[in-house]
Amino acid sequence: MKTHALRLSVVPVALAATLLAAFLVLASPLSASAHDALVSSDPAADSQIETLPAELTLTFSAKLIDGEGATEVVVTDSAGNAVTDGPATVDGAVVTQPLVSAAPAGEYHVIWKVVSSDGHPTSDEYYFTVTTGSEVTPSEQPSAAPTSAAPSDEASATPEATATQAPDADGGSGATAWIFALSIGGILVIAVLMVWYWLRSRRGGAEPGAEPGSGPSSER
Repeated sequence: MKTHALRLSVVPVALAATLLAAFLVLASPLSASAHDALVSSDPAADSQIETLPAELTLTFSAKLIDGEGATEVVVTDSAGNAVTDGPATVDGAVVTQPLVSAAPAGEYHVIWKVVSSDGHPTSDEYYFTVTTGSEVTPSEQPSAAPTSAAPSDEASATPEATATQAPDADGGSGATAWIFALSIGGILVIAVLMVWYWLRSRRGGAEPGAEPGSGPSSER
């Protein structure tokens, strides 16, 4: 009887522990994915390209919040000279930063700051390398705040946001939602089975509970 009672008391504890562990597993990815992440970039981090492209693009995991001062992209060459040509533009989840038409070879440093869809700013940095440069000296702009400078006539005419990769971010969000839905469904099924087993064990153990000789018939 003691063994049977101990088994029954362990079932509710195991059920509570399972539900708590499931909550922690599901809550951790949700909190970690609160801020939108950089999905891809062109030029990519740590890549080597022949010449500096006309623009740099950053693709994030969700649509960004745009506004004055919300998005900043700084791109500098190995000498610390800025090679940005006007302010960055935002189109959904894609940030496009125009660059100068010619720049020297060497390592380039990219620093970006955006405002996530949840309203929180996020930032990061990375490097890429240009193997073949140009003799033309890049325009010298303050590296600390390139977006504060007024855009030139060329910059205002040339920026073209390329949002071709934005649907990929939406597809990733849909896949994540399906994973969470399936995880929650599986946890609920396990919880129902454990409750059913516990109730069945209690119902089955109630009948043979009385010991021989303990009832009124033993006195005769």
